[in-house]
Order: sequence, then C-alpha cells, then structure tokens
Amino acid sequence: MAAKFGAGPFFVNENITLTWGEHRGEPTDFVHSSAYGQWGEVMLELFQQENDAKSPYRDMFGPDEEGLHHTAIMVQDMDEAIAYFEANGMPLATSCGLRPGTNVDFAFIDARDTLGHMIEIYPKSNGLLGFYQMVRDASVDWDGSDPVRSLSR
Repeated sequence: MAAKFGAGPFFVNENITLTWGEHRGEPTDFVHSSAYGQWGEVMLELFQQENDAKSPYRDMFGPDEEGLHHTAIMVQDMDEAIAYFEANGMPLATSCGLRPGTNVDFAFIDARDTLGHMIEIYPKSNGLLGFYQMVRDASVDWDGSDPVRSLSR
C-alpha cells in the first residue's frame, strides 16, 4: 500500500482483546490485529482476526478472504445512532468494549443489504481524535521510510 498508493505509514496494534463483546445476541471474544494509516484524506484500517470467534468480520469473510469490510463514523450518542440505523433497516451486528479505562466502546451495524458493507460506530472522544491526528500528522510529507510501525514500542 505504501509503495504503490502512497498510503502510510501504518501503525500496528497486535492481538487486541475485548473486555466484553456481543455478536448477534451471543457473547463473543474475537481477537484482532489492526494497522492504521492515512491515504490522503482517508484513514485506513487493515484488519486481521486472530481467532475463530464469531464476529462481524467472519460474517463477511473467511480466514483466507479479504475485502472492504466497513466504513467508520464517530457519533455523539451510541444508543441514538444504533436506533437510527435499526429504524432504517440496518441492524446491530456486534457491540464491544476494549480494555478497562480506555473509554472505547464500538459497534458494527450490518449495512450489507444497503451499502454492501458494515458500518463501525464509536463515541467521539479526545483520545481517539488524538490518535487519528497522530496518524494523519505522520503521513504529512512522509518520505516512505519505516512504513510499518508498532504501537507497542
């Protein structure tokens, strides 16, 4: 992606675990790794599920498949956003939380019938906005060096 399209650098977070998760009404504990990078005005997330748990990713792709999975938006009110999507024929697929104290809860709306992919929603937070800004700042005038950077360094 970096050499061919100029996207990057990518910041990798490996083996992300959930503190809680529910997929289609059942508990889930999917583990995933993500790489976050910038491509012009678009933030990209490259995602890999690390286990076989039920998830919004496995709803669309098997272990060896790939493709556009979701677009993401920040919302002011999670419950209000979920209700809006459900009222418009796009049901909640998954709701999850990350590590305690991170204040990051997120959900996946199944918009495949309408848009062909999922929609990820999460509450607007200063921490997340700061992370997105850090990724964007790293892409400005990036010379292509060090294209993959670990977030655990």
